[in-house]
Amino acid sequence: MVRSMTGYGRSSRTIQETSITVEIKTVNHRFLDITPKMPRSLLYLEEKIKKALQHPFIRGRVELFITIEGNALTKRQVKTDWELLDQYIQQLKEAKERYGLQEEISVNVLTKLEDLFTIQELEEHEDRMESVILSCVNEAAEKVVSMRVREGEALQEDLKDRLNKVATIVEDLRSRRPLVVQETQERIKSRIEEYAQQALPLEESRLLHEVGLLAEKGDIAEEITRLYSHTDQFVTTLDVDDSIGRKLDFIVQEMNRETNTIGSKSTDSKISEWVVLLKSEIEKIKEQVQNVE
Repeated sequence: MVRSMTGYGRSSRTIQETSITVEIKTVNHRFLDITPKMPRSLLYLEEKIKKALQHPFIRGRVELFITIEGNALTKRQVKTDWELLDQYIQQLKEAKERYGLQEEISVNVLTKLEDLFTIQELEEHEDRMESVILSCVNEAAEKVVSMRVREGEALQEDLKDRLNKVATIVEDLRSRRPLVVQETQERIKSRIEEYAQQALPLEESRLLHEVGLLAEKGDIAEEITRLYSHTDQFVTTLDVDDSIGRKLDFIVQEMNRETNTIGSKSTDSKISEWVVLLKSEIEKIKEQVQNVE
C-alpha cells in the first residue's frame, strides 16, 4: 500500500483555561527525522514524543509544534540565591568600610547583581499535562497518517498509469526486436561481402555464425526481459503493506539502467525514439517515488 510522505495534522485541548495545540507536518526525507519544537518547560517530554511518533511514521521529516496559551498549568516564580546574596552584602559592607563610603546599599544595586535572581517555571499537575499532550500528539499523528494514505492512493494510481505506459513501450520494443536483429545481420553480412569484394574465403555456415555473434552484441532481448521483470516487481511492491519507497526507488534505478543499455546497443531509429519516451516516463516515476514512504 502506497503512503505519501507529505501530510499535516492538528489537535488541541483546553483544560483549566489553558489551551494546548499540537501540529504535525511531514515532508519527504530518506530516513525518519523527527524535529519537535515546544516550550522549554516541556523538554522533559521530548523523548516520549519522539518514541510515540516512531510507530505511525517510518520515513520522512516530521516537524512537531506544541503551543501552550494560558497559565493555569504553567506558572513562574522568582528564585533567590540567598547564599550568594549574603556574600554580596558582606563584600559591599567591607567595601564601604575600606573606602569610607557613606551611601546605603539600595535595592536597585541588588537587582543589578548577576545570578542573584532567576525565573523558574513551576509545573503543576504534571501527570495530567503529560497525558493531555501525548493524547494530542497521537491524535495529530493519526490525522497526518490519514492524509498520507489518501495522497498515497492518488499516488498509486498515477504510478500504475505510468507503468502501463512503460509496459506499452517495452512491448513495442519486443515486437520490433526480431526485425532489428534481421536487419543487423543483413547489414553486417553485406559489409563483410563488400570488404571481401568477390568470393568469400569463409564457408557460408561459418560466415553466418560470425554474423550472428556480431548481431548478438546489439541484441536487446535480455534488457527487455529484465524490464518486464522490473515492471512486474514494481506493481507487486505497490500492494505491499509496508514502507516501500526505498525498494521502489531501487527498482526504478534498475529500469533506468536497462533502458540506457538498450539505447547504447541499438542503432535503430525507431527504438531510439522509444527509448527517449521510456526514459521520460521512468524519470516521472522516479520523481513520484521520492514521495513514497
